[in-house]
Amino acid sequence: MPENWKTFKFEELYDIASGLSKSRDQFGFGYPFVTFKDVFYNWFLPDKLGDLANTNEKEQIKGGIKKGDIILTRTSETLHELGMSSVALKDYPNSTFNGFCKRLRQKEKSTIEIEPVFMAYFLRSKYFRNEISKYATMTTRASLNIAAINSLSITLPPFDEQQKIASILKPLDDKIENNLAMNKALEDMAMALYKHWFVDFGPFQEGKFIDSELGKIPEGWEVKELGELVKILGGYAFKGKDFKDVGESVIKIKNISNNLVSIEGSNCIAVQVAEKTNPKFQISPGSFLVAMTGAEVGKVGVVPNYGRRMWLNQRVGMISKPAFKYADILVGIFLQSTEGYEIIQNLAYGSAQPNISSSGIESISIVIPNDLSIIIDELNQMNNWHLQRISNYTENQTLTQIRDTILLKLISGEVRLKEFEKEITAAL
Repeated sequence: MPENWKTFKFEELYDIASGLSKSRDQFGFGYPFVTFKDVFYNWFLPDKLGDLANTNEKEQIKGGIKKGDIILTRTSETLHELGMSSVALKDYPNSTFNGFCKRLRQKEKSTIEIEPVFMAYFLRSKYFRNEISKYATMTTRASLNIAAINSLSITLPPFDEQQKIASILKPLDDKIENNLAMNKALEDMAMALYKHWFVDFGPFQEGKFIDSELGKIPEGWEVKELGELVKILGGYAFKGKDFKDVGESVIKIKNISNNLVSIEGSNCIAVQVAEKTNPKFQISPGSFLVAMTGAEVGKVGVVPNYGRRMWLNQRVGMISKPAFKYADILVGIFLQSTEGYEIIQNLAYGSAQPNISSSGIESISIVIPNDLSIIIDELNQMNNWHLQRISNYTENQTLTQIRDTILLKLISGEVRLKEFEKEITAAL
């Protein structure tokens, strides 16, 4: 570390407060509430808290959240989820936070200047995650008690350098968030277009309708099974001995969430195993994957370009072999809709663990026109939005990699800011 950087124990800097524990019926109404997920998934607390809790003034005073506060996960089922942090960049009036977390607030008499944005990055760095692992305990659950939190240490550069580091890193995260917001808008537009044409039949309301097994549909349209439009390819049964610390990613059900397929925590296989695997199980960027087993059954995600080969694991289905241009896009958007998800949920069988087969998904009915030229412009538009989403997701992978590389080097003091200015300017 540079000579002018100083190391402190948390007990020197912060007071620790416990979160709110109430019965389930006290949530869902009332005042803003920070959940475990808010902390786990966000380096900075969301601008608007989406959850509510029925709290009184005393609870809000004790468990309130102000600018600069750190919310830290104190217990979880796994060590990976322990000690994850989210920093408040503003005051949250009348708010409280989850009982599985602790709040760290700088001591009133502390004279140490701390930049909240810098702190958010430091706490998510590998440098600090290694610090967490020294004090975490694991019995039935992973936990950090107050004594452990107080023992954690942090190394701070001078305040002006904290601000400069924050000003370098924050624009990268802002760009990532903008891309995610754009993708949410693109998803909403695609879903609205799908509903207008294929559910409400908006452009055909003045025409003649006929009876079908799915109700009234425009004349000239027909009911088809998804299997007539695409095929759902089930994944390969990789064996435990195939998985290595290095190699190529195997995508499992756990990697499908929020309309996105991630590679975080995905198993890797040795290259020689990948070479022997049937090429049909290789996943192309832009593909739609469907969870076919368990609590996640019916979830559908899009695969970005992660710059590596990816392989389809068993119990994950991939939309493939479109019967006409953009049939895979149409089916993917349909399965991502509330209607598509609910149909799979209803078809899934098994009391202990719901399952659906490839043929089960292919048996689902959808309505399309006999003359596909009628919808070609709409399919083109859906595809363009789909490609933009993939581009944004892929750009986010690059931005995240740049951020994480820079973060570790800046936080450790290994390199100084000027070395990265050109790379960041190019990325933004």
